[in-house]
Amino acid sequence: MARPLKEKLAKLAVGVAAFIPAARTAWLGFHDGLGPNPIAEGLNRLGLWTLILLLATLACTPIKVVTGWKFPLRLRRMLGLTAFAYACLHFATYLVLDQGFDWAEIWKDIAKRKFITVGFLAFVLLIPLAVTSTNGMVRRLGFPRWKRLHRLVYLIGTLGVIHFVWRVKSDLRQPLVCAFVLAVLLLVRVVDAARAGRGQPARQRA
Repeated sequence: MARPLKEKLAKLAVGVAAFIPAARTAWLGFHDGLGPNPIAEGLNRLGLWTLILLLATLACTPIKVVTGWKFPLRLRRMLGLTAFAYACLHFATYLVLDQGFDWAEIWKDIAKRKFITVGFLAFVLLIPLAVTSTNGMVRRLGFPRWKRLHRLVYLIGTLGVIHFVWRVKSDLRQPLVCAFVLAVLLLVRVVDAARAGRGQPARQRA
């Protein structure tokens, strides 16, 4: 099998697998399988998978740095857009099912409940990244400007972890695991950037 075909099939498999949790959450919701508070449980599941997919997006470059594998980089855009899709589902569940389009209550929540403030900010910052994810937008913005814009993903990941930590009231195991993963990914990027910075003068001299 030709390599491009294998990669396309692998990307298709990853894309389909990424939406299985959302489909399962919807199935359980329609069949009374989300417990006594189905809206809150649905919100929690969709929010968790938003963060997992966001961390998976952030992991693509560190995996390439550590292992030399280039294939994860080809998954990065798809994973990022899938994370945005989950963020939209998470927000839509809150907007429609939890608040019933009660805009006054929604803005009150955003202003007064700090975990919602942080989560909403992360969602808003994801929008320009999703809008500029196409090759056409890369050309229109210019790669240096596009790259600077998309570095917001690190801030968004941090805000997502903070949102999760502040949302959970008792069992902090999952939020702390996400925080640890994010810290490791950021550390790899920082070390790689420092190493590249030290090597740059030598390459320029050469």
